[in-house]
Amino acid sequence: MKDHLFNRRRFIKDGSKAVAGITLLSSLTKPTWAYSRKPARIRFSVISINHPHIYGMINAVIEGGGELVSVYAKEPELIAAFAKRYPQAKRVATAKEILEDSSIQLVLSSAIPVERAPLGIEVMQHGKDFLVDKPGITTLEQLAEVRRVQKETRRSYTIYIERLESRIIPKAEALIKAGAIGKVIQTIGLGPHRMNPQSRPEWFFDKKYFGGVITDLASHQFDQFIYFTGSTQAEIVSAQVGNLNHPQYPNFEDFGDAMLRGDKGTGYLRVDWFSPDGLKTFGDGRQTILGTDGYIELRKTVDLSGKEGGDHLFLVNQKDKIYVNCSKEQLLFSERFINDILNRTETAIRQEEVFLAAELGLKAQAKATELKLKE
Repeated sequence: MKDHLFNRRRFIKDGSKAVAGITLLSSLTKPTWAYSRKPARIRFSVISINHPHIYGMINAVIEGGGELVSVYAKEPELIAAFAKRYPQAKRVATAKEILEDSSIQLVLSSAIPVERAPLGIEVMQHGKDFLVDKPGITTLEQLAEVRRVQKETRRSYTIYIERLESRIIPKAEALIKAGAIGKVIQTIGLGPHRMNPQSRPEWFFDKKYFGGVITDLASHQFDQFIYFTGSTQAEIVSAQVGNLNHPQYPNFEDFGDAMLRGDKGTGYLRVDWFSPDGLKTFGDGRQTILGTDGYIELRKTVDLSGKEGGDHLFLVNQKDKIYVNCSKEQLLFSERFINDILNRTETAIRQEEVFLAAELGLKAQAKATELKLKE
């Protein structure tokens, strides 16, 4: 795969703190601390590198204080590219060498999606924590087994989703906690992507390997619904998926949407593979958060009205309309995640949030009707 695929997101650090009131909005636009790479505090390894998201995951762990020790992958071409980036990582002949290395505390993976949950189960059963690319689980049966083993071993099973690498999402949450838009009642998440079929491996086009378009791409939107509404349970009201423009890939899905109802809010999401080439980024990702006293819109990757770059936040409430450039905001995920591994805490992301987001995506995919449009 080409470098631009895994450079599409910047891996960033955010030290902003929630404020006591909306009058402190201006202070939220400035980082509260200068980030620097932490000394190595844990040892980690990598098993399977079938998606280039692994590079951002590795960088985040290193920045938080992780020492990359070793790597296993069965594809020579992927290992060759990996070695150029991380020559310090020892190449091992089998995954077993990593699993049985008692000095390794954490394993990262971007294996073919259907293989991620079985690997994560093995990792946890060997007494290690697991950080995996999305979708981290592709069936409800896998989810049940992952939950069982996680409860049994007390190891963490973290799926690396957009919220953990975003400057703008924590900023929106800080404003919501400050009362900027009242009580959140609905989220609308849009996740369009560019196809780039020439750069994709064969498994990419068969949903039995990636779980379906909602399971895969909508991982972020389900997580953000939980994050912004505070819902601890939800039901899928409706969902639909389709292959609307890629008949050459009969087992592929290029469109999906879903509506859900939680105990603290409602949500709608749409994901697709229809980003046009005229767009100068992989997709025009957006999130609208509706509150009782206003709303926030996040233009995550691009602002079509002309503002440069991404991470644009627009807020409208009963008193004003406000724009916040979040491109300089920082994120504490890297350090918090390493602290969680060392202290057995959940400050970066709660385990039940990880599982609930996965469960909602899997249930929506299972419930989805097939969408077919007339010629």
